[in-house]
Amino acid sequence: MINRIARCTTTLVSRYMPEPLVLAVLLSLVIFFCAWGFTDHNPIQLVNMWGNGFWNLLAFSMQMAMVVVTGNALASAPQIRRCLGITASIAKTPAQGVMLVTFMSAAACAINWGFGLVVGAMFAKEVARRIQGTDYALLIACAYIGFMTWGGGFSGSMPLQAATPNNPIAHLISSGTNPLGIVPVNQTLFTGYNLFIILMLLICLPFITRMMNPKGGDVRTVNPQLLQPDPDFSKTLDHTATLAEKIEESRLLAYLIASTGFSYLAISFFQNGFSLTINTVNLIFLMTGILLHGSPAAYVRAITNAARSTAGILIQFPFYAGMQLMMEHSGLGGMITEFFVNISNKDTFPLLTFFSSALVNFAVPSGGGHWVVQGPFVIPAALSLEADLGKSVMAIAYGDMWANMAQPFWALPALGIAGLGVRDIMGYCITALIFTTPIFVIGLYFL
Repeated sequence: MINRIARCTTTLVSRYMPEPLVLAVLLSLVIFFCAWGFTDHNPIQLVNMWGNGFWNLLAFSMQMAMVVVTGNALASAPQIRRCLGITASIAKTPAQGVMLVTFMSAAACAINWGFGLVVGAMFAKEVARRIQGTDYALLIACAYIGFMTWGGGFSGSMPLQAATPNNPIAHLISSGTNPLGIVPVNQTLFTGYNLFIILMLLICLPFITRMMNPKGGDVRTVNPQLLQPDPDFSKTLDHTATLAEKIEESRLLAYLIASTGFSYLAISFFQNGFSLTINTVNLIFLMTGILLHGSPAAYVRAITNAARSTAGILIQFPFYAGMQLMMEHSGLGGMITEFFVNISNKDTFPLLTFFSSALVNFAVPSGGGHWVVQGPFVIPAALSLEADLGKSVMAIAYGDMWANMAQPFWALPALGIAGLGVRDIMGYCITALIFTTPIFVIGLYFL
């Protein structure tokens, strides 16, 4: 049954889902007209909101572009290729390859979302190289499907923000018994329902994707050029090399800068505790890449080869930034949340918050922005209904990460690494969304 549904959703997506940039434009128009029709803002005000927000994600866009290029460059290092190859060799059949990629990606994303998103796509490519008859699009979809664990993992932005003093909703929770206005992680990440949800995803997702595995003529072959290993970017100099060329290809220089970067990371972890942010992940990837490629010039060649994969991120993220500000400043995001709040009671509130979060995700797919839009409405409502505050925070996070399976925003880095388009994978991702719904319902309502 899962295989038939996967084929059906893949067919529908391939026919009717536009490319991500077109989808971002259409979503912008939908939000604009909804805000115009359902709020008291006029078109000029809404256009100003959209334009004022358009460049709000520049720093984040750069971070995500660096995820792609540093991850790609790292994967092209001979040592990393060998390591990925050894791990990929565990799988002997297409079905085993699909399960292995899904599990590795889900486990990595539960540890750190940026790390898992890149490593999952790199690992999927390596599995595709080694196992004949594998559906390449499904493997890359598996790498993205594993992203479904991130919101309840160690780098989940919403529970971590809720546990941080002076976060955007701290003043709504602050009281005599909780002067900092925080929701500690022992009420969110380290709870029985969260452990149940993440563990069930880790167990069930590989079997769900295995049952999507196409058979025979349904397997979509991949362009062999996409699976060609990256060339060796090192360069051997002869006796005619100039001083400048010798400096550029210097291993000593690579070792010095890499040791400086790793020293900084060690000092930072010692002083502030071990915390993998997207910036530290990028720095680890960058310094490790320089070290393994063996020279600054070799690393620049690897980065140049990888940079072509960032086009989707650079052009699409500004549109989502504009949407996010429209949703926030027009009050449309709050109206959507309030609708679900008004039909909730103490027991159903987390579950209905989950579905409202999933709806808001289509316009505000960034976790941090999502928290800013929904948190100020969800948290006071949870307090007034006497609902579980920690579960309400996690409901926003779960809805966000669940709806990502139908929202291509976060798929762009993986697609950039894989060389595929969004229509190639989203049918499989939507199927995973459908069949994981009971896990979230049980965790939020029955536990």
